[in-house]
Amino acid sequence: MAVYTIGQAAEKAGLSVSALRYYEKEGLLPFVDRTEGGQRVFKDEDFNWLSIIECLKSTGVPIREIKRYIDWCMEGDATLEQRRDWFVAQKARVEEQIAEYRRHLDKINYKIWYYERAVQNGTDGGQPSNCSALEEEYRRLQKQGDR
Repeated sequence: MAVYTIGQAAEKAGLSVSALRYYEKEGLLPFVDRTEGGQRVFKDEDFNWLSIIECLKSTGVPIREIKRYIDWCMEGDATLEQRRDWFVAQKARVEEQIAEYRRHLDKINYKIWYYERAVQNGTDGGQPSNCSALEEEYRRLQKQGDR
C-alpha cells in the first residue's frame, strides 16, 4: 500500500498543502491517518474522498454541508438514505446551475453573432433599438442551423 506525505498528496490531488490543512481543520479528513509523530499519511483510497470533496466544493456546496456528508459516511450504513437523498438534491441544484449557464452561454453566443455582423457592416447602428429584431433573427438562424 502506497502512502503519501501531505506535500505528495497535495501534488497528486492537484491541491495546495494549505487546502489540505484547511480541509482537515474543518473536519473533512477524518479518514486520513497519522504517524506516531503526528504527521498526516495519505493512502490511495483517500484520493477518492478528496475527489468528491473537490467535486462538491466546485459545485457550490458549503464546507459545513460537505462535512455533514462526510460525517454521515463515517457513521456507516445507517445514513445511506440520507446520503442518497442529499445527492439527489445536489443533482437538482447542479442541473439548475447548468441550465443557468446555458442561458448565459446563449446570450454570449448571441452577442458574438451580433458583433460579427457589426464588424462586417462596419457599425452596430449606434443604438440598441433594433435588439429585439436582431435577437429574433438570431434565434431563427439558430433553429435553421439545428435542422
